Amino acid sequence: QVQLVESGGGLVQPGGSLRLSCAASGIIFSLASMRWYRQAPGKERELVAFIHSGGNTNYADSVKGRFTISRDNGKNTVYLQMNALKPEDTAVYYCNGVRMGSVYWGQGTQVTVSS
Repeated sequence: QVQLVESGGGLVQPGGSLRLSCAASGIIFSLASMRWYRQAPGKERELVAFIHSGGNTNYADSVKGRFTISRDNGKNTVYLQMNALKPEDTAVYYCNGVRMGSVYWGQGTQVTVSS
């Protein structure tokens, strides 16, 4: 059974930083491409960042230069380092893994950027 468990969300002031983690189990993590999505109230879920099994990364234009996705295959964990946070980054952040056509989701972690 594949499980993705996010952690690291919370309340932060504008300009602050958070690091999200997503621990995977039940999957050959090193061969999976991993993504972070987010969904703000009243909006559709959007792709924030992804990292291929080989380490190539890509980002949404809205977070380029502020967010960094990385992975530690030894710990079966993907990270999202978020810097210079803005109120518009407020959302539930979801971890997503894809392996051999199967798609897996975590339960989400809330990020709130507010003064």
